[in-house]
Amino acid sequence: MLEQELNVARTAALAAAEAVRAIYLRDDVAHTEKADGKGPLTEADLAADRILTEALMAAFPDDGLLSEETTDNPSRLAKRRVWIIDPLDGTREFTEKIPEFVVSVGLTIDGKAALGVLVNPATGEVFTGVVGEGATYNGKPCTVTDHGTLQGARLLVSRSEMKKGWFDSYGDDVALRPCGSVAYKFGLVAAGLAEATFTPKPRNEWDLLGGVACVLAAGGASCDLTGDDYVFNRPDPLQHGVLGSNAALRDTVYGLMRDV
Repeated sequence: MLEQELNVARTAALAAAEAVRAIYLRDDVAHTEKADGKGPLTEADLAADRILTEALMAAFPDDGLLSEETTDNPSRLAKRRVWIIDPLDGTREFTEKIPEFVVSVGLTIDGKAALGVLVNPATGEVFTGVVGEGATYNGKPCTVTDHGTLQGARLLVSRSEMKKGWFDSYGDDVALRPCGSVAYKFGLVAAGLAEATFTPKPRNEWDLLGGVACVLAAGGASCDLTGDDYVFNRPDPLQHGVLGSNAALRDTVYGLMRDV
């Protein structure tokens, strides 16, 4: 149903990832801090943003667009279909040479996650998902795991939150793995390489949509801090609470998110 959209998004994401990778391979990557103080900004962010925006708007000029690196245009709120992109999710990991960042492209239709494409420029991993049609990891069909207990579950969490001791009370029963990009964590869950990811902290729609679409397409579940499904393309893109998991662990992980 969204074959053209998937092809355009994947091609654009791969091109953006190639531009990001070329900069990543340099010995030193200069960066500045964003004016709002919310993290670093590099030429890779801007190059990827330009590639994605031009490709998506050329192919679908009637759709809306929301990007982390482009001034928001409120006209998107009147659109049924909106592309929400993060040209480089995990910029801090990018600058620190930690290969846990992705180019993230998502499409929302009527506020619901419809399509996602994630590309990791450092590892070459490619995640895609069309909700209701299926997901792929490196070109092969993938699904979330069916692991249903916390014992033995692989939970991906924020590196900074883990350092702060947020999860110390869990003991040794849960296998916590620190990981960078929010979208990359969702991709790993969708590919069956982890059971879940969560944080009670807010994240923006561009951090979430591509990954949420991949997890849902792979048979998983997602929700915000209230336990509700995400609604995208809102006036304020900040979403409170992050959860992506296999279906079997959704309620259990939601409890962990509420308890942190």
